Amino acid sequence: MPRLSEVVDLVHGWYPPETADSWDAVGLVAGDPAAAVGKVLFAVDPAPEVAEEAVAWGADLLVVHHPLFLKPVHGFAATTPKGRTISALAGAGCALLTAHTNADRAVDGVSEAMGRALGLTDLAPLTGATGPARDKLVVFVPAEKADHVRDAIAGAGAGAIGDYDHCTFTTAGEGRFRPLEGADPTIGSVGNVEVVDEVRIESVLPRSRRTAVVTAMLAAHPYEEPAYDVLELAQTDVAQPGVSEAGVGRIGSVRQTTLQHFAESVAHALPDTAHGVRVSGDPDRVVRRVALCGGAGDFLLDTVRGTDADVYVTSDLRHHPASEYREHDGPALVDVAHWAAEWTWLPVVQAKLVEALGDTVETRVSTIRTDPWNFRI
Repeated sequence: MPRLSEVVDLVHGWYPPETADSWDAVGLVAGDPAAAVGKVLFAVDPAPEVAEEAVAWGADLLVVHHPLFLKPVHGFAATTPKGRTISALAGAGCALLTAHTNADRAVDGVSEAMGRALGLTDLAPLTGATGPARDKLVVFVPAEKADHVRDAIAGAGAGAIGDYDHCTFTTAGEGRFRPLEGADPTIGSVGNVEVVDEVRIESVLPRSRRTAVVTAMLAAHPYEEPAYDVLELAQTDVAQPGVSEAGVGRIGSVRQTTLQHFAESVAHALPDTAHGVRVSGDPDRVVRRVALCGGAGDFLLDTVRGTDADVYVTSDLRHHPASEYREHDGPALVDVAHWAAEWTWLPVVQAKLVEALGDTVETRVSTIRTDPWNFRI
């Protein structure tokens, strides 16, 4: 059987924690990384009844979409629902792993899974993924010491681009300086202007590695006072149409139909809930292009209005944003249950784990409906 750390590494490889929103709480919540994992249960919510299912089945790991502790806590006594959840899991030796906003925008993530469940083709993000914040280091080094500095910053985390590392760009130039009284120059003498053949080295790095990279550069640089810059790079959210890649929401195509028939197909594709499917728009409206966002998606209403979508499918649409949106005569709206939309991701991540680990683990998708609404009148 694989170790918990191996399973966590797989999930984090598909849904990197660093791509989660800054306010989010994702990753391994509880569990011993060295423990063996033979059974994995997937669910949307870490609700007490889901924890009970995991314990009764003998799960070693519960993978959920929504965080158990989104806000800081000072304890988790079993006198609260969250405390009962974590106490039940810990008591049974079942670990807990969360993939939330990092799973929302990823390839094979929540929105993409929802798009596939609704039968969309040519899926592409509504907006591209910005990814982790990045910097660029620019440093000026005597030409004969350039390799030493390049190796040092690469070892500290600079220069990784996709499937490549040690990525730098170098241009030659002339460095000019005059050491003043009190200086201890590596090259030249106090009071005299010195001219040195130098190179300008540029390399990108994750902002989280800034301190480590700059420290390594300073330690490797031969100069007493190196000249360097650290530039914060702008993050773009440009999506590439027609390419299914990481990004927020999805847009795709369906065989031409009407809004009425499309909404009915949505209802059939998603798990039943008391919420059902709400529709805003002319039932006879032609639908060819569909935008969607798994989970609460009214933050994308302005983005959707600027696309060629005929309808937007999402959850938790509020009265005023939806009403103001409709005043612009944009795409129709289809509002579905939050839980139902995100549940479509569970079979996808289950299949990925089975493909990676084969029959070394048993897997199960929870069918417990943790949608908060029980019935409507």
